[in-house]
Amino acid sequence: MVATNTTGAAAPHDTAVPPAGHPGRRRPSPQAQGMAALLVTVAIWAAFALSARGLSASTLLPADAALLRFGVPLVVLLPALWRRRRRIAAVKPGAAVKIICGAGVPFFLAAMHGGALTSAAFVGSIVPGMVPLFVAALMTARGHGLPRGTQVAGLALIAAGVAALVWRYVVPVDAGVLEGAGTLLVASGLWALYTVGLRDVDLDPVGSIGLLCLPSFAVIGLLVLTGVLPTGLASASGGDIALFLVVQGLGVGLCAGLLYAFAIRRLGAERSSVVGSLSPVAVVLLAVPVLGEAPTPAVLIGVPLITAGVVLANRRRRAAPPAATAPSSVRPAARPLPEVPADA
Repeated sequence: MVATNTTGAAAPHDTAVPPAGHPGRRRPSPQAQGMAALLVTVAIWAAFALSARGLSASTLLPADAALLRFGVPLVVLLPALWRRRRRIAAVKPGAAVKIICGAGVPFFLAAMHGGALTSAAFVGSIVPGMVPLFVAALMTARGHGLPRGTQVAGLALIAAGVAALVWRYVVPVDAGVLEGAGTLLVASGLWALYTVGLRDVDLDPVGSIGLLCLPSFAVIGLLVLTGVLPTGLASASGGDIALFLVVQGLGVGLCAGLLYAFAIRRLGAERSSVVGSLSPVAVVLLAVPVLGEAPTPAVLIGVPLITAGVVLANRRRRAAPPAATAPSSVRPAARPLPEVPADA
């Protein structure tokens, strides 16, 4: 799950041109390319939720998964990150802290712990679903006004959907599930902090990945070396290592951020966020064959409410000027909420 600082990007209007020398073949249109990239991104987001739930049944420990999550992108992008080292180093400390805490080690460990105590449906719905609510609170605290119109309705639907998910564990009390749900709420709040922090940095998607992964890998490595977090990487099965390397390292850590940025450039931020909101639904459907999780009535009620709420919460008011083009001194008091991917 990786958001990228691409809010406000518009889809180009150029048309596909057949490549020279192949008159019978037509390249996919920019819209088709963007939709393909977005569908792959949604599948990766769903895989993150499934892996958060499946980690407890694997031979890997949370620290091992974190090392793969943050280490693989660094290895793959090392030359590109070296060229961007000055821009990354120039990021203001406040914005860097938001990004590193919001999507780094604290977020990752909270998501993994919450997934171990609940289900894939909880991870795939609560973590991304509650982000618009937390972002709204953060933006209001920063003086950007209260949400209005469809955004208010969307936030209300999100809250109702989360309540529908957890109500059956309140009476009688299931302390384990409630602890897991609470931990997932913490993870969602951290991801909202990350989303807001991305608005304060001037980095491309590759630079944003580097700013997140480099300190996160250093922190998790230090915690492992000092024995604060246990590791089982040396004795883990090759299959589990390969699975988490692909899903967490290459998928979530690298491909999701780059593909989501590509989709936004081709489709626009609003269309991308609407399609991306289908991620919780994909998680529920995939959890049945992959993890054997049968959706409960609470899931069947809560997930559609959260999905609809994310769609409404990400809708822009047409009359408002794009935040990316308005100088900070003249931005409207009540700006639209930042678009947030459906999965963190």
